[in-house]
Amino acid sequence: MLQALGKPQDPILIIGGAGEVGRWVSRFLRAWHPDVPILIGGRDEQRAIRAAAAVDGASAVVVDLTASDLGLGEQRVSAVATLFTDETGAALRWAQQKGAGHINISPSISELGLETATFMQKPTAAPVVLGTEWLVGATSVPSLLFAQEFGCLEKIHIEAVLDEQDAFGPAANADLERQMQAGTAALMRKAGTWRWCHGDETRSKVRAIDGTDLEASVFSPNDVLLLANATGAPDIRFDLAIGMSSARRNGGPVSAEIIINLSGLDHAGRQLRKRHAIVHPGGQMPLTGLGVALVLERLAGLAGDTPRPGLYFPAQLIDHTTYFERLRASGGEVIELEPVQHAPQVSDRA
Repeated sequence: MLQALGKPQDPILIIGGAGEVGRWVSRFLRAWHPDVPILIGGRDEQRAIRAAAAVDGASAVVVDLTASDLGLGEQRVSAVATLFTDETGAALRWAQQKGAGHINISPSISELGLETATFMQKPTAAPVVLGTEWLVGATSVPSLLFAQEFGCLEKIHIEAVLDEQDAFGPAANADLERQMQAGTAALMRKAGTWRWCHGDETRSKVRAIDGTDLEASVFSPNDVLLLANATGAPDIRFDLAIGMSSARRNGGPVSAEIIINLSGLDHAGRQLRKRHAIVHPGGQMPLTGLGVALVLERLAGLAGDTPRPGLYFPAQLIDHTTYFERLRASGGEVIELEPVQHAPQVSDRA
């Protein structure tokens, strides 16, 4: 619905919208909502203009993170996404001033203090979305859906494969490197206790969907926090491998792989183990763009009521059924796999 009480829909602002993720976000939003105004914001005016020209009805704006109004004056917006590292926190503060929901997909799990403190200063201003789940909902949303089969979920083990030839924009590459280096300590949950593991403890392996074992590292996107609190599972870990995806190894395109391993008891108290994969032949960028677009759709009031002011993870705002529909429509796939008896991972010292 693009009008409420006769008022035109305020535009959605995508800061960093000229990058790889931004182009996917704009593409999805335009496909779902042909008339919603979109602002492509960036520090490089010509780059923003070129990106906006590729999206029907989009406009380019220059964003100045050193200015209290971002250099945008009285511009009204319905939702804001920041798709690169904003070390100033200016974009979130400006979104709060405008009463617009905001999602940032850059901060690592150890960098949540800036957004949390900004929210706490103005908790009734607007929704704030801590967007750094792995590929923005592609891991957490399916995990929560698959977890419904369990009466008691005992363990969640996520194995992600990021193809080394996948498309990275400069900002996305810098963010991943920073997050992994911030992860010289990686957060995991063992027997109900949170622990930061270091050094050799972070080394592990991931079993790709074709059965190939890949060298990996323990990683801690926000998914581990969300899934622990949403499911109560006492054991949660996330392992990330950067290497050749199964599809490319078998002569296909570069693909993103997320393998979700769940174990525990079913609703009748019997042992249950499940292993599913989320795969996209377009790689990581369409999955990330899909999640950001679904969050912006909610924040802008284009898919039900606008969420109340609060602090959210993406999976708390994305409609889970809609996610699978949109995932498949974009070319993604959900595959049920045979559980691995002894999935390769880091030593139980962690």
